Amino acid sequence: MHPAYSVILFTTSSGAGYGLLFWVSIALMAGDMSHTHWSFFFTFALAVALITVGLLASTFHLGHPERAWRALSQWRSSWLSREGVAALATYLPVGLLGFLSLLKITTGAEPFLALLCALGAVATVWCTGMIYASLRTIKEWNLTLVPVIYLALGAASGGLLMGLMTSILGGQNHWQGAATLLALGVALVLKLVYYRHIDSDDGTYTAAQALGMGTKGIRQIDPPHTRPNYVMREMGYDVARRHALRLRWLGLLCLIAVPLTLISLGILADLPMLLPYLFAVMAAGIGLMLERWLFFAEATHVAILYYGAPRA
Repeated sequence: MHPAYSVILFTTSSGAGYGLLFWVSIALMAGDMSHTHWSFFFTFALAVALITVGLLASTFHLGHPERAWRALSQWRSSWLSREGVAALATYLPVGLLGFLSLLKITTGAEPFLALLCALGAVATVWCTGMIYASLRTIKEWNLTLVPVIYLALGAASGGLLMGLMTSILGGQNHWQGAATLLALGVALVLKLVYYRHIDSDDGTYTAAQALGMGTKGIRQIDPPHTRPNYVMREMGYDVARRHALRLRWLGLLCLIAVPLTLISLGILADLPMLLPYLFAVMAAGIGLMLERWLFFAEATHVAILYYGAPRA
C-alpha cells in the first residue's frame, strides 16, 4: 500500500496524544496530579493538541474532506465511523475537564471525568487499529494483533511524553517510569511477533483462485494496462526486502531500544530525567514514523494479483 503521509501523521500524532491523555487521566485518578495545578493543565492541553492535529490530518487524504462528517452515520458496520464517534465522544469529558482545570474549579467529579477520558482514549485507539485489522483484502493488516499493537505503541509514546512533561513542569510520578518501560517492552515483543508472522505468511490467494481456475498458479502474458493507474499507485506500492529489514531494525532501535536504555539508565543512576526523556521522545518520534511507514509500505492488497503478483 502507498504510505499516505497524512495517515502516518494522523496515527502517530493521535496515538501519542491518546496515550498521553490516558496516562494523565490515570495520574489524576491516582491522586498524583491535581487538576487545579498548571502542570496538569499543560500536560492535558498537549494531549488534546496532539489528538486534534492527528484527527485533522486524517482528512487530508480524502477526496472530499467536506463530506467526512457523513462517515459518522455508519457506526453500525464501519470501524472508521466508530472511530469518529469515539473520538467526538471523548472530546466531551476532555473539554469539561480542561475547562474545570483552566478555571481551577473543584466539583468532585474530576476523577469520574478522568476515567471517561481514559476509556475514550483506549476505545478510539482500538477503533483505529480495527479499521485496518478488519480488512480481509490485506493479509498484513487482517490480524487481531494490529489493534493491540496500536494500543501498546500509544501507551509507550504517551508514557514518554508524560515523563517529559512531568520532568519539565517539576512534578514527580514514581510509577510513571516503570509503566513506560513496561509499555515499551510489550510493544517490542508485539512488533517482533508481528514481523515474524507476516514474514512467514506467503499469502492465501492466487490469481488462479481469483479467476475460478483452481489453486494452481497461472502466468500472466500481457499487463492489464500500458500505463500506471490509481490502483497500481495506491495498492501496488513495493518496498525492497533489504530496505524493509533495515528500516525495521532502525525503527525498533529508535522507538524501543534507545528510549528503554535512556530511561533505565536515568532511573538506575537516579539522574535528573529531563534530558533522558527529551532524547527518548525525539528518538521515539523518528521510530514511530518509520514503523508506521513500514506498516503501509509492507502491506499487500489482493488487487495486485491482477497486475502479476503470484500470491497475496
